[in-house]
Parts: sequence; structure tokens; C-alpha cells
Amino acid sequence: MKLQLPFVLLTTLLLVTEFASAQAFDSFQYRNLGPTRGGRVTAVAGTVAAPGTFYLGGSGAGVWKTDDYGETWKPVSDGYFASPSIGDIAVAQNDANIIYVGTGSDGLRSNVIAGKGMYKSTDGGESWVHIGLDNTAHIGAVEIDPRNHNTVWVAAIGQAFNANEDRGIYKTTDGGKTWNKVLFHSATTGFADIELLPGNPDIVFAAAWKAQRTPWTIISGGPADTGGIWKSVDGGQSWNKITKGLPEGLIGKIDFAISASDSSIVYALVEAPGDEGGLYKSVDQGESFAQVSSESGIRTRPFYYGNLDVDPQDANVLYAMATAYLKSVDGGESWTRLQPPHADNHDMWIDPNNPQLFIQGNDGGANITWNGGKTWSTQFNQPTVEVYQVEVDDQYPYWLYGGQQDNGTTIAVPSQAPGPVQSKLGWLVHTGGCETGPAVPKPGNHNIVYANCKGRFGVYDKRTGQEKGYYVGAANMYGHNPKDLRYRFQRVSPIHVSPHDPDVVYHGSQFVHRTTDDGVTWETISPDLTANEADKQVISGSPITRDITGEEFYSTLYSLRESPLQAGVIWTGANDGPVFVSRDNGENWQNVTPRMPKGGRVDSVEPSPHDATTAYVAVLRYQLGDWQPYIYKTNNFGQRWTLLTDGKNGIPADHPVRVVREDPVRPGLLYAGTEFGMFISLDDGESWQPFQQNLPVTPVTDIKVHRGDLVLSTMGRGFWLLDNVTTLRQADFEMTDDAVVLFQPKDTYRYRHSYSDDSGVPEYPRPAVVIDYYLPAADDDVRLEILDMNGQVVNSYRAADGEEAEEASESRDMASNEIDYVVDETLSTSKGMNRFRWDMTYRGAWHKDVKRRYRNGPMAAPGRYRLRLTVGSATTEHAFELLADPRVLEFGTSLANIREQVALQLQIQALLDDARRLEARLSAESDALTTRRDNDAISEADEARLQRVQMALALLRTEEGIYMQPKLVDQVAYLYGMLDDADQQPGTDARERHSQLLNEMSVVRSALAE
Repeated sequence: MKLQLPFVLLTTLLLVTEFASAQAFDSFQYRNLGPTRGGRVTAVAGTVAAPGTFYLGGSGAGVWKTDDYGETWKPVSDGYFASPSIGDIAVAQNDANIIYVGTGSDGLRSNVIAGKGMYKSTDGGESWVHIGLDNTAHIGAVEIDPRNHNTVWVAAIGQAFNANEDRGIYKTTDGGKTWNKVLFHSATTGFADIELLPGNPDIVFAAAWKAQRTPWTIISGGPADTGGIWKSVDGGQSWNKITKGLPEGLIGKIDFAISASDSSIVYALVEAPGDEGGLYKSVDQGESFAQVSSESGIRTRPFYYGNLDVDPQDANVLYAMATAYLKSVDGGESWTRLQPPHADNHDMWIDPNNPQLFIQGNDGGANITWNGGKTWSTQFNQPTVEVYQVEVDDQYPYWLYGGQQDNGTTIAVPSQAPGPVQSKLGWLVHTGGCETGPAVPKPGNHNIVYANCKGRFGVYDKRTGQEKGYYVGAANMYGHNPKDLRYRFQRVSPIHVSPHDPDVVYHGSQFVHRTTDDGVTWETISPDLTANEADKQVISGSPITRDITGEEFYSTLYSLRESPLQAGVIWTGANDGPVFVSRDNGENWQNVTPRMPKGGRVDSVEPSPHDATTAYVAVLRYQLGDWQPYIYKTNNFGQRWTLLTDGKNGIPADHPVRVVREDPVRPGLLYAGTEFGMFISLDDGESWQPFQQNLPVTPVTDIKVHRGDLVLSTMGRGFWLLDNVTTLRQADFEMTDDAVVLFQPKDTYRYRHSYSDDSGVPEYPRPAVVIDYYLPAADDDVRLEILDMNGQVVNSYRAADGEEAEEASESRDMASNEIDYVVDETLSTSKGMNRFRWDMTYRGAWHKDVKRRYRNGPMAAPGRYRLRLTVGSATTEHAFELLADPRVLEFGTSLANIREQVALQLQIQALLDDARRLEARLSAESDALTTRRDNDAISEADEARLQRVQMALALLRTEEGIYMQPKLVDQVAYLYGMLDDADQQPGTDARERHSQLLNEMSVVRSALAE
């Protein structure tokens, strides 16, 4: 079957549509808060054509590239890929520019993300084109014919959650313009691997795999006629099934490895029952196999791992990737354990010219070794963490908390840099529990964190690093049939602190549990609030590999929230569909499930912050093969529900929704996190618009709106934050038309910037007042002033245009020649929404360096200020407040101290400005007089003047050299800097020194006048 792919036209139409609907939000840019450490990597690759260049593919992070052996990584698929889940990467070994990527991870966990087909780059990952196979969902392997990189093979596992006809082996001979399905088994059996024989790529091996995910189990394998090994000797025109020596009963996932050093040997890592599973070896190019090893360590959780590789120069050296990373040097008969930076291993690529150099991927990221695995590159340079949810605390600045997949405990990161550290990694802290989360800080005492680990409740104290265990039921759930459990806890079991009483904490199994003493005692306040269908309470993992970690416990509570308006109104959502509400503090419960297809996971419940009768739920059904988005709303405690997503009103029909939140200030302003990004509704769900901007495509797992910011967690790219969404709450936002609009900025905390590294991740820009404005048309005449409440200008800016952005730093009033605006290229002039960040400082002192001129003025004191935006002849104003950093006030510095400090800084700055300008004028005069003297054209009076000028410069200007004595200009700058690092009461010495420097300036001027 040949598939024609008009993907260019389709992609263009989609991009145009998305741009048209999203352009109003372009100025709203997210920033990445990291953390900067690796997450799950499911595919890696390299090429001998570019030593030092490697690629990693994340389960939710897209494709990243390093060209310096893993010292640094950068994302290369953002903006091109429709799915962040990577199944395999293949780079041409004779041309490093040619890369093929199959999307959709082959590690079929319950939260696996579906792919969107194949992508190709012809410029080393700088740009990509989609080349079809859209519906293959999960791709197990991509292989390039070494003779011709336009010939490519793909093993398509197919959809993990339902039968589909797009499974099979595909081949292209024209670089992906067309594809032929050359091998197909059935709608329920796909192919996990494909391997080309070194030296003769027309000989091909394919591994059939029957695999299906449901919310309650993983099916991996089946009878021998549903899986196994297939071989072609004519480039895929015909195929034979290989059975000799292989398991005759049940057979599951298979992965191949063939060494170029001896292509007669074919290895296969085979999932099969008991001792039948393990490593098989063929010495006749795959015509027959014999089992070499049944070592259990090489075949743990094969649906998730199950990968094999072989040294290209020694067919006896094998690597098996599973929970452990194992190596054999005797053809698989015995195994030793390697020690990569992280366990849970998925893929590797070995340099054919130097087998001691290879890259390996695991649940902690990607790592590269030069010495066969003795030492490795770091994983702490890849911000690809998977985070299950996000909570926020009440610190200043506030911190974000969440469960970080497979990297120790739950974690917290700050929204702004709270203080100086040696490395940005210093702000990544543990907060108890384990990978699943959640981690919920106690309101009023952020040092106490309520943390979950796969149903185990803990109370973590950040001050001591100790976690108290108060598990409901106190029983180990691993390995149990859920029907036999007293309490069924999901890995991600909800914890919720009452918005009315910080001592009341809820926790969910199939019941709602409540504690008022930090977990020392628990009361169960509900009956079973799940569907609890008997046929879903089974041992997970069939028919071969048992896998019971709690991930597949069905019929548990997944979301749990109390109304922020009415105490005792408690909503729950189960992972098998039911929605319940109690209106009497848990005494009675009512099943209020919307009329919807049964069995979906109620991923989030959202009681409205505006109306106690109103709530929203997001239901995820893709694990049942239903990819529709489901958001429901009720305004009568669940008696009736309205579907807000029909697949046609903004959120696409194949974008399942994970979370919905209502803005706490504006009713009906909704934020939705889907499997493939963010959406927003300004009309209570009547319509939706993409709200993606610079956010990479990845599942948005949770959303909070906190202090006017939009806070996100993602399944593959860590935490993200959008500063100041208060503009979206304002009526003018939807009424912008032909008028200039200045939006009311939010009152802003006056944090000082305490960290000098603004680059990379996490992104911590200088704290600022975020100012949004709308221009009905592009206009170069844009000016912005910040004034105090007495009308005095604090700072003023004018937009730059053309060469002015590079050269000019100021504009002057034509009548007085006084500076009226500082030219700032970040004051944008584009049609539509624009955003400017005022760094809360006064205009700085003059400097001879244009790029430093008028920068770094004193930080404005807390208080009320006015914004004035002028565009042409139109002027609009708004007042706002700078709020003192509560930490500063708490530790003894008063508002009066800060005002006194700013007043003195302004006096010192005025002296600095005067001294620098005088130095510059005198330097120019000295140069001119010196030139005249050198030309014997100087008068006696001018000679005397030159002497006075040089004497004054000697007092003003520090001589060039090492550790020269600072003169007046530098002394004034030194004093200014002393008062510019912290909020403080000015010291007596500072005032006295200022007076001394004023006197010294008078001496300089007197010397000039003599």
C-alpha cells in the first residue's frame, strides 16, 4: 500500500490558522523554571560523520542536540513537532545533516504520549519537515539504509490504547515523500523493532509485538502467532516467519542486535514466560535461534525497557537495557552491571569507529561516556523533567512544588531567584515523598510539606530534611490484586489542604480521608466513591509479565478539592469516571457524574472561586482509545452538566484535556492544559483559543493561578510560568479595536535581583513591573513615563527604531535640550499586544559608554506610582503600587529606611552624573588643547587653561593601570554601589562620605575657575 502525503499544504494551513487565532497573545511569553536536570530519555543517536554530536529524544521533551559530547544540550524540535514523545532517532552515518525521527515512545507506560508520525531534517536539526505516518502513534525503530539515506525503514507499534490499522513495517525510497507498508500483521499487533543486516541491508529482521494499554493493565504479548520474528531477504518484498528455536507458546516484545564485525550472528532479546524469556542467538543470519541466557535482569518490565545493543567491533560484547544496565563480554552467557548516572535504561548508540564512546538514555536523562561506561557526562544540563502536578506556597517570592518522575523525591523551585547561589541548581530542593507527588506546602508554614509517594502520606520538614510517615492503612500495596486491598491508592494519590483551615488535610484512596493533626490520626469520611467494576480489579500485566506498582490500580480517587467559597463542599473525581460532591463536610455524598462515556479518568475537579454551586471537571479518556477533549461545567452542584469542548470550538478533537482551572478574579476566564499544550477561554468555555506562545508542545499536567501569574507543570519540560495574566481579566482586553489601550498593571512586589546569570534555565529575569499595552497599528512614536504621585518623573522611555536602537540612548527636548526619554529597544511598537518590563529603577546616571548610559538607577521606593503611555498624540494613564518585599520588613528594615536610602542614592547619583559629565567635557577639552600645543598653535592663556584642566582631570579620573588609586568619579560610583545591593537604612559613614565627595567636587570646580 502506497501513501501519498500532502503534508506541506496541511501543515501550512494549520500554521496559518493557529497564527490567526493566537496573535493576540504573542506578547505573553512563558519562562522556563526548570529544573535543569534530565528526565526520561527513550531514544538516543549519534553519527560518525560528526564526532561529538549526539541526539536525545525524551518521552515528553522532544529532540535535543549536543555538539560538544554532552557538555551542553539544546532543543531542536520545538516549533516543528506536533508531539514531544520520541520513539527513535536515526542519523545518516555518511551525512550528519540527515536525521529521521519517529515520534511516540515505545515504552508503553500508562502515561505514554502518542506520537504524530515521522519527521526529517536535512540541516542537522536546524529545521524539520513532517513526512507522514501520522497515525502510527508509537514507533519502535527507524533504520536508514547505509547505501542511500533516502531509503528508510520504520517499525510502527501502533496505538497503545486501541486497535488501529496503521501498525506495521513501512519503507520509503524517496526520503519520506511516499511510504509503502511492506509488512502488516493485524490491527492489534504492531512491530517493536526492525534491523538491517550490516553489509547487506536488503536482509531485514522485524519483531512483531501484540501490545495494548488499558487504565487497569498492560497486555504485552500473546500466542506465538500474534508475535515473533520475521525476515526478508529481498528488501521487504516478501517475508518469512522465523520460529526455529524460539518460544512456541506465548511471546512478547523482541529487540534485535547485530554487530558489523560478524553479521552471521543475530541476537534477540525475547519476552516470554518464565525461563523461556531472555537472550536468543542465531549464528546463521536469523534462520534459527538458540537461547543463550534467561538472566532475569536483562528482561525486567519489557513493555517499558527491553532494548539490546552490541559492540560494532566485537560481536561478543552485548548491552542490555532494563531496570539495570548490564554488559556481557561472552556473547550473553554472563552479565555484569554498569553504573550510569541513573537507573531505568532505554536506549544507547555506540560509535562504530570507537566502541568506547557511546551515549545512553535512561529515566534520568542522557549521558555520554568516552571510556566504556567508567565515567559519564552530566544529566544536570537537560531541563526535561516530567512533573505530575504543581502546587505553590505563600513565600516571597513563592515556590513551585511537584512530583518529579523517577528522580528521588518531590521537588520545589522558586518563581524568582530568592537569593544568590553558586549555581542555579542550588535552588532545586527536595520536599519529601517520591516521584509521584503531590507535594503540598502547608499554608502559613511553607517549611511543612504534605507529600505523597504512591499512596504513602508523609509530612516533610524542610528545616530538618526529615519526613514523618503517616500512611493510611500502613500496608504495602505492591504486588497485590487491587480487589484484595483495604485501601486502593493510585501512584498519584491526591492531597488537598482545606482553603478554610490549614490544619485540615484531605487524602484520597477509593475513600476520602481527613486529618487535622498532620496525619497522626485519620478519619474516613466517605464511602467508596469509584465505579469499582469487578472485572477491572485484576493483577496488572498479562499474559506474560506481571507488573503491579499501583500505576494500574483502577477505581481510585484522582482529584479532590474543597470549595474555596463554602466550607464543607467537597468534590471528588475518580480515575474510573464517577464524580461525587458532599455539601455537608463529608456526612453525605451524591453521585453527580456527567452523562458521558463511562470509565474516563477525572483528572481534575475545579470548584469555582466565584460561585459555590459551580464546578468544572476535566476527563481524560485516551487510555480507553477516546481522544476527544472533555471539559464539563455545572452551576447547580452537579445536577446538570454542560460539555464545553466538542472538538470544534477551539480545542482540537484529538487533544485530550488533563486539567481545567478558572481564574480566581475574572469569572469565566478558563485555562485548560491538554496532552499537547495550553488553551484559554475568555467566555466560560463557549470558545477556546491556543495559549501556547513559546511553550513547547508537551502535556500540561497541572495549572495554578497565583498572585496574578499562570503556573504550569508539564510531562517532559518541567515547570513554566507566565508572569502577570491580570491583563486578561480586564474588560479592555476584549474591546481593543482602534484605540490605544494601556492596561492596568498589577501591584508588584519590589524584589531585588540577586543573581547575575540571566541565561539558560531556569529563567530568572530581573524583577519588573510588567506593563501591557495595545496598539491598533504599528507606530514608532511610543513613549512611556513612570511618575511618582507628585508628578515627578522616575523614568521615561521612548521606542527605538532603525539604527537608533544600536547608537542612541536618549532623546532631548528641542527647546530646553534636556533629556526627556531614554531610548529602549524593548519598548515595542508592533500592532496588537505589547509588553514592557520596567525594572523599578530611576533613570541612572550619565555614562560615556552609550550602552551603559542612564542604566542602573536607584530602585524606586515602595509606594504609589503612575504610568503614562503616549502614542502620537494619544495619552493614557494608570496608577499602581510597588509593594515592599515582605522579607525585608520582617527582618527589620522599615519603609522609612528605604525611602531615606533612595533619597540619598538620588543625591549620590546626581553627583556621579555631574562628575562623569565634567570628566568627559574636560577630557575632550584637554585633547583639543593638547593637539593645538603639539601644533605650536596654543596661546599663553590656553596653556594655562590646559594646566588647570589636566589638574582637574587628575582629581576626577583614575589613572590607567593595575590597582591604581581611585579618584573622584570612581569614589562616587563606589559609594553609590555600597547602597545599591540591599534595602537598608543608610549608615552615618555613607552620609559623611557623600558630604566629603561634594566638597571634593567643589575643589575641582574651584581649581578650574582659578
